[in-house]
Amino acid sequence: MTNSPLPSEPATRALSGAQIARAASLLVAGTILTKLIALARETILSGMFGAGVTYEAFIAALRPADTLFFVVAGGAIGSAFIPTFAGYLEKAHRDEAWQMASAVLTLLTLLVAALAGLMAIFARPIVARVLAPGFTADPVKFALTVRLMRIMLLSPVIFSISGLFMGMLNTHQRFLLPALAPALYNVGIILGAVVLTPLLGSDGLAWGVVLGALLHLLIQVPGFRGLNARFRPSLAVRNPGVREVGRLMGPRVLGLTIVQINFWVNTNLASSMEEGSVAALQRAFYLMLLPQGIIAQSVANAVFPTFSIHVARGEMDALQATLGRVLRTILFLAVPATVGLIILRLPIVQLIYQYGEFTLLDAQATAWALLFYGLGLVSHSVVEIVTRAFYALHDTRTPVLIGGGAMILNVVLSLLLIRVIGEPGNLARGPFAGLALANTLATTLEGGLLLALIRPRVGGLEARRTFLGLFKTTAASAAMGLVIWFSLPVVEPLGQLLSPLVSIAAGGAVFAACAILFRSEEAWLFADLLFRRLRSPSVEG
Repeated sequence: MTNSPLPSEPATRALSGAQIARAASLLVAGTILTKLIALARETILSGMFGAGVTYEAFIAALRPADTLFFVVAGGAIGSAFIPTFAGYLEKAHRDEAWQMASAVLTLLTLLVAALAGLMAIFARPIVARVLAPGFTADPVKFALTVRLMRIMLLSPVIFSISGLFMGMLNTHQRFLLPALAPALYNVGIILGAVVLTPLLGSDGLAWGVVLGALLHLLIQVPGFRGLNARFRPSLAVRNPGVREVGRLMGPRVLGLTIVQINFWVNTNLASSMEEGSVAALQRAFYLMLLPQGIIAQSVANAVFPTFSIHVARGEMDALQATLGRVLRTILFLAVPATVGLIILRLPIVQLIYQYGEFTLLDAQATAWALLFYGLGLVSHSVVEIVTRAFYALHDTRTPVLIGGGAMILNVVLSLLLIRVIGEPGNLARGPFAGLALANTLATTLEGGLLLALIRPRVGGLEARRTFLGLFKTTAASAAMGLVIWFSLPVVEPLGQLLSPLVSIAAGGAVFAACAILFRSEEAWLFADLLFRRLRSPSVEG
């Protein structure tokens, strides 16, 4: 990893296509490491707690802390702070950049701490009336949820600092330590389950989350070496950069609030269904996010600073070319991942979760929800990329309005679909799957509208080239799906561990061969990158 730019280099730089690929490769590697550790985390939690009272209380109690971070801190970091910070650095106003960063860091931390304190004080009515009213039927489960929630509300205060650090490092094209930070967060949760739970009981899970947040922060501190960063506590609310962050942040916070309301509605509705419904939804959504994180989030994090720099320099042609290239790559990866995830949903769930206290019925329930979440993988991936282009254009209003409308539709569809999907009282095919289908339908509409609106803003997305690539990718994915489908009874005797891995390997080989045979542009790009990496394995971070 390069520690600092050369004296003759600008403070920030837009990355070329090859450099974006290398940066994305680094982030993908970090994401894969994070997901592998997260898989270990989920396997450990499943084996220790199954889908019972402790796990469902833990998942519900984590929702307020997640909401606080994603709405307040996440809204500032993703859509407001990075473009503003990059603009200062691009103009070589380094002192002003760090003054603005110090003020945002101070004000955001104080705001999150105040809100976390209020939520901790009112934890009981929040759980009973808003978050999980179904838990009140079980006093033990209700009390546990309240207690865990109060402990875990410490984590968003830490994450508000850590998230801004991540944005600062990514703006300087330093991706390695931010890419490793989420892995350390999962390590903290694992330590909480394995080490702290035997000592503290169920509270150990909550303290593991706090520990993970602290590790997430500390791993990034060495990344500031050589940046000449100057942090001083500041309440400069009148700073022009702080005002710009606040202006950009406002619509994004509104949109994220609506998104989080949807998650609260899901927990609220599922808490009154068959026990295990909340756990099934959470685990299925996580499995959908697993490939989405590797495919889309890592690439989005790598390319967002470059989007912002293109805009700061007025390079709209470069923005159009970069966005089109990234979208085609995302589709090339997300379409086959969707096919594999849907066909292999039960074997994948069993491979990851079905150990110890986690039963076959729990696996069937999770796979049932995954069927409907998996259909939305492509849409979630596209939204992840296109919203970054809007943020780089300093337009948070459009994705917020579209996303907000989609999430309102999500809530409405959730209330309707739980009445027509699934069988009440049957956990293996429960009505909670209607919540997953509502999410997929709403996100698909969101992605389509965002693509339609970004196209004229950047001068087009090379539609003919994109549709041709999508056609080839879909054909190769169909061939892969057939191979996986017919291989299932053949590989089943290999057991729970090997059979899905063999099917995935066979399907992946067929997809790659077909994509190359169909002369897919993306397939040849990946083959060329792999060939060059094998010849020269060094990676610049």
